[in-house]
Amino acid sequence: MAKVFPFRAYRYAPEAGPLDHLATQPYDKITPAMQDRYLSLSKYNLVRIILGKRAVSDSDTDNVYTRAAAHLKDWIGSGILKQDAEPGFYAYYQEFEDPDTGERCTRKGFIGACQVEEYSAGVVHRHEQTLSGPKKDRLELLRHTEAHFGQIFMLYPDPAGAVDRILDEAASHKPDGEATDDYKVVHRLWRISDPGQVARIQELMEDKKLVIADGHHRYETALAYSRENPKRDAQRVMMTFVNMNAPGLRILATHRLVNSLEGFDGGQLVEKLKGLGTVTSFESAEEFKAAFSKPAPEKIRIGVTLAGDKRVHQLEVPRKGALDVNFLHQLVLDGILGIGEEAVREQKYLSYFRGLDAALDAVSKGEAQVGFLLEATTVEQVGKVSFGGAVMPQKSTDFYPKLLSGMTVYKLES
Repeated sequence: MAKVFPFRAYRYAPEAGPLDHLATQPYDKITPAMQDRYLSLSKYNLVRIILGKRAVSDSDTDNVYTRAAAHLKDWIGSGILKQDAEPGFYAYYQEFEDPDTGERCTRKGFIGACQVEEYSAGVVHRHEQTLSGPKKDRLELLRHTEAHFGQIFMLYPDPAGAVDRILDEAASHKPDGEATDDYKVVHRLWRISDPGQVARIQELMEDKKLVIADGHHRYETALAYSRENPKRDAQRVMMTFVNMNAPGLRILATHRLVNSLEGFDGGQLVEKLKGLGTVTSFESAEEFKAAFSKPAPEKIRIGVTLAGDKRVHQLEVPRKGALDVNFLHQLVLDGILGIGEEAVREQKYLSYFRGLDAALDAVSKGEAQVGFLLEATTVEQVGKVSFGGAVMPQKSTDFYPKLLSGMTVYKLES
């Protein structure tokens, strides 16, 4: 089902400098401060293309998109970006520390081009809703540059680990590229160009269904571009494929904080939550975290922290197949607080935090009226939702770490 193809990637030449100074986090994870730091690291840093600085003087002929295209053309022309001589796949390993547990992990995947498919074809499955704004921006960049700079993060089922064995063989040699990112994650790349290995990977992937882990907006951008452009390469997009049955996959919890709700009353909220399930009140954040850290997969557990209240409340209901984020959005955010889907899409009232301590701290400082503390969605839950044709609310998953942009560049040339 999945049609994957080797390609001749453009990669940074040694003359460009250390890859650490050139590659970036995905465009939607780059803060203004990170953008400034990337710009200071190197005149060839990829941020100049994927998230350039806007100017008040921007016009139809001189703007972030035209400047991005000019940078790409110049870098290829000057040899800063060089194209590999032969098509191949690229083993891509990430070594990192789990931010929640401190465990050292390695996530294994490979970069390749993949045929873009309508969701109705049943090959590529999504698990989250998307927003129109980011897709419009990415489509303009794609139209101007005709290139993909970051990989869409795709999951595929392979309990036997057949593809991973080929990747491990490649990874037994010196890497073709290595970078350490903003979060101390080490990224390594190995080129796989042996025709036999390439063909074997294609064969093993043929019967696989794919789930978008990260990059829904970029996938739908590539899909929109494929509809308007008959070019062969426009029908393909660069992806990193990761075995969803392998160790090393980590999803972090994304907590919801609510602010600016008129007439909000924390005491009333807690009373209404008691109508949904059992509410336990802990006298301190430490007591709550100790209880929350003990696994209870048969239950939905949601922490509730209120501005001006040192206690942390925990709502607990039988799971019965439901997902924490869906329960929170449907029965609490919408059902009790009146924050419906449209308000979520328009990014009203809600902000998102990674890390229990960060969320608790924000509420204690009065930066939010209430915080809802969630347990992480599991890979199994993502697969069940996606393959079942359903979707989760935005920010339901936070796969960690992110895939760097700039490890490989896929130029649409034919």
